[in-house]
Amino acid sequence: MHKAMNTKGTVTIDGLMIPIEDERNLLELIRKADIELPTFCYHSHLSTYGACRLCICDIEGMGIQASCAIEPKDGLVVRTNTAEVRQIRKINLELLLANHDISCPSCARSNNCKLQDLTRRLGVTKVRFKKTDKVAPIDNHSWSIIHDPNKCVLCGDCVRVCKEMQSVGAIDFINRGARTIVGPAFSKSLNDVECVYCGQCVSVCPVGALVPKPETEEVWKAINDPDKYVVAQLAPAVRVALGEGFGMEPGTISTGQIVAALKRMGFDQVYDTSFTADLTVVEEATEFIQRKLNGERLPQFTSCCPSWVKFAEQYYPELLPNLSTCKSPQQMFGSVARQVLPKVLNIKSENLVVVSIMPCTAKKFEAKREEFIHDGLADVDHVLTTEGLGRMIHETGIQFNKLKPESFDLPLGFKTGAGVIFGNTGGVTEAVLRFAYEKITGETLIDTELKMTRGLDGIRRVEMQLGELKIKLGIAHTLSNARKVCEDVKNGINDFDLIEIMSCPGGCIAGGGQPVSFDPDFRQKRIQGLYNVDKQLELRKSQDNPFVKELYDTVLGEVGGHKAHELLHTDYRGRKRITDQVINIRNTSQPKIELYVCVGTNCYLKGSQELLKKLTNYVVENKLEDIVGFEGQEEMVDVKATFCFERCERGPVLRVNDQILEHATFEKAKALLDKEVQRIGTLIKV
Repeated sequence: MHKAMNTKGTVTIDGLMIPIEDERNLLELIRKADIELPTFCYHSHLSTYGACRLCICDIEGMGIQASCAIEPKDGLVVRTNTAEVRQIRKINLELLLANHDISCPSCARSNNCKLQDLTRRLGVTKVRFKKTDKVAPIDNHSWSIIHDPNKCVLCGDCVRVCKEMQSVGAIDFINRGARTIVGPAFSKSLNDVECVYCGQCVSVCPVGALVPKPETEEVWKAINDPDKYVVAQLAPAVRVALGEGFGMEPGTISTGQIVAALKRMGFDQVYDTSFTADLTVVEEATEFIQRKLNGERLPQFTSCCPSWVKFAEQYYPELLPNLSTCKSPQQMFGSVARQVLPKVLNIKSENLVVVSIMPCTAKKFEAKREEFIHDGLADVDHVLTTEGLGRMIHETGIQFNKLKPESFDLPLGFKTGAGVIFGNTGGVTEAVLRFAYEKITGETLIDTELKMTRGLDGIRRVEMQLGELKIKLGIAHTLSNARKVCEDVKNGINDFDLIEIMSCPGGCIAGGGQPVSFDPDFRQKRIQGLYNVDKQLELRKSQDNPFVKELYDTVLGEVGGHKAHELLHTDYRGRKRITDQVINIRNTSQPKIELYVCVGTNCYLKGSQELLKKLTNYVVENKLEDIVGFEGQEEMVDVKATFCFERCERGPVLRVNDQILEHATFEKAKALLDKEVQRIGTLIKV
């Protein structure tokens, strides 16, 4: 029987014979037996950690073991609910509670907290251990994420997802023993390190230690201001996830109820970000076709995902010219709204408040980028996450499930299916192909479902013949896969023409601002929800959107033209990964000159460490009084190593007082230093 089922033996679990198939550990096999063991630190897409000790079971001949760390073997006899196992689980849970800031009624995760859920499930009614009295500072300096170490249970989920899934490692365990906490290097804020604000740490945090930074009060203030005209834009992925906070199944389409709720809350107009996703397709696909035909700046990377853009700015500045210059749909909407709505609605631009409702924590950071703020007025004023909007609806008492659906407002509320599937990994690529096929071949695309772009493999390759042009496309989701793709591009290994990258697993549907779900299939359900929306729409190609066509006719002019570039495009720059971190190499008592050499990754790879060594030796070993013309000036120069001037593509970079030198060599740096020494020496003599 086992051979016919292609099994590898059986395990007896609480008296049931369970066949071993492709389960990686005993916990997965136990769950196959419809037994949901409690866990904090186990996620099927991350490495096994075994820290929480809640998934323990009694294995005959092995004793009490964490089931997540045991490989299933034929003949094992397992009991999951003995008196001893239950007692140990309760003790472990009490220890977690004793080390936790129990401010449950005011916690952002109070309605969806694993600690609360397990406390109820396991029947823990009192904590017999002394409560710790530590109070650590809360980090709320980031625009995107609040980190409260007092609520952390040290499960390590956030550390592993940041390292393994995103390859960033912005947070880790700090200190030892009872002093252990999770946080960024040098005890800095998330705002000051290489965090890309993807929010995956928020998605896996079982408690309220990491949550999206709310902007609800600012939005309420705008709604209640009679002088303000408040409009909302709704991202595609929100419509298949918000309902989960009201008891709906993941993937349930609640677009009409969301629009109705927003209008009842006081929003003056409600639009669809899918409209500017259609606009993005037209601009980005046109940009790609031009690059492909001209054979320049290929492969072209998509630029819709703000955490991917920040990742590229930090780690791959040499690839920034390859990114599409298109703004993300959120920022395109803000730019177009600022240009169009004041005239349409007969209001002053400064009285227009644009609120984005996004599945993404990085969108909060993106809205605050300086290139998207003009004359003190941001293109997008506030960003609410999906869970943030859900909390606002709960606050009003509106019974979401009973709302009658309402429609988006025009003209910025009309979209095609291509704009909606932007929320899925592969969706941008499919939308671009729906446009590029007709643009290149001159033929009408009848079957718009290009399913070869779909799936959840981390890196996918699609090849398509468009007339005489063969297009090679890459699709990657999660930043660890993005890193692999970028390394291959740098090393000339792949020959992609267009590469779509999304930071979150599955795309925006699993963004850090979405409701935290413990349903193992929630990603697939949300993805299917967006494809269902696409199927239900009569227009499924961005170029068929009549209001996009009208926008070009009345405001933007030619696709990719001057006005379109002014409103819809941007550029990128190398970005430092950690702020205000300096290593003193040579200190003097009264320095007149400060020499800073960047030793960040990109400059380091271009020889900055050797340059720093040579310059330090030059300052120490050579008598600078020979330059200034009198004795006593050999102590006038301090030498320091720093981590970034945000000019990574022009490294090595150094600074002598206020003068920055790019593409530095020892000879150029020595000449600049000597010149500054001479200048300072002349001032001293005078």
